[in-house]
Amino acid sequence: MLAPLQVLDQLKAALTEAVSALPLAPEQGVVSLLLALPRVPSSLPQLGGPQFQFRHVQRDEMRAGFGCAAEWRAEGPDRLRRLAAVGRALSAHWDRADPDETGLDAFALFGFAASSEPSPMIEDHLPNALLWVPEIGVRACQGEAALVLSASRPTTAERLILRWGEALERLVPALYRPIEGPRMAASLQPEFAEPDAAGWAELVAAALQDIETGVLQKVVLSRRLDVAGTRCFDVDRLLGALSCLFPSCQVVQLRRNGSSFVAATPERLLSQHGREIEVDAIAGTADRDADSKIDAALGQALRVSDKNLREHQFVIDAIREALASCSTEMDAPAEPQLMQLSNAQHLWSPIRARADAGIDLFELAERLHPTPATNGQPRHTARGWLQDIEPFERGWYTGAAGTLDPDLSGELWVLLRCARVCGHRAELYAGAGIVKGSDPATEWDETEAKLRAILSALQYA
Repeated sequence: MLAPLQVLDQLKAALTEAVSALPLAPEQGVVSLLLALPRVPSSLPQLGGPQFQFRHVQRDEMRAGFGCAAEWRAEGPDRLRRLAAVGRALSAHWDRADPDETGLDAFALFGFAASSEPSPMIEDHLPNALLWVPEIGVRACQGEAALVLSASRPTTAERLILRWGEALERLVPALYRPIEGPRMAASLQPEFAEPDAAGWAELVAAALQDIETGVLQKVVLSRRLDVAGTRCFDVDRLLGALSCLFPSCQVVQLRRNGSSFVAATPERLLSQHGREIEVDAIAGTADRDADSKIDAALGQALRVSDKNLREHQFVIDAIREALASCSTEMDAPAEPQLMQLSNAQHLWSPIRARADAGIDLFELAERLHPTPATNGQPRHTARGWLQDIEPFERGWYTGAAGTLDPDLSGELWVLLRCARVCGHRAELYAGAGIVKGSDPATEWDETEAKLRAILSALQYA
């Protein structure tokens, strides 16, 4: 097994040899070079500067990006249409070279906040919507791994060898450091909560009143909890803990300006490969229990709960409506399955369809987001209701993020079970769907369980 410095030397030699064959002449677009890694990285370091990662243990997949080769930002009601135009132009002018025949491809991050309306900017806010090609990418799948080096044109071979070589020197030795285990558990001190239990009960009562009068069918209320630790949070350990606790979830990190937005989400907004579309309908939640008989009973009760089945059906109906005019061959299971996580179990219906010609990830994202699982139904009425009533800005919580391939295939995940982490402070977010028959105390307990998902990992970070 090669030592990290030997891996670095081999990659720098391969870089020097391969750059001369890259298509650098066009005066626009992006060029990427893929170099095979001898083995999957054992860790993804926090290098400072912008970076992101998506890690899914159960699927044995990982993508990460460091630095910035190109990026585009947008905000306002047309934000996704503007990024779509950029993405389609980028797709037409994104050249890649894969001299090691890895079979993998380059990628960009695509993501956006819950609302298209720009929030008041603070130093460590993420942009409202973002398309971001990293300078150095790491891609691993089913035991194979590669580096993806990208740059905007115009550029020169000499410039690329220098810049990419320096980036490799910072990154590659850190990819194979020994994995650090969790720290001793530390206490977390609550600093701020919005709403509190009494405020939550008032919000639920207001929602139920508008549901009773027919203004709403469902609305998803959220909570924010700020905590402080006794030490600075180690984001690497936090991500590792979340991956261990939730191996069937997509673990996400988006780092900008010294702050990391972290999520462990079970819910895909959508995936598209070629014309094949998959969308997760997830709504309806029950607890887990260490006793297998009690746990099974909780799951069975969830399967037959009228309240939870109605909540789930709202999501299915909204997905059907969103996809009806742009796809065919739509298929949804007759009954929802149980998605069982370590701290909760959900009703889950994976929906499949075939996109019409010319329909890409950007258009599908605009059609599907926000879903009733995070917003409510009717969609636009619920969004306006929340903007008027909810006591805080969600930011990227209940937004979406994922990766986009040069052919505009890709995958987006709804950002749930979230925290924004900076130093020894963290802001946590969780929500619950309110429908006819919802009980404020029960819905509060659901949000408590969701918050514990991140709190338990933060204690060991």
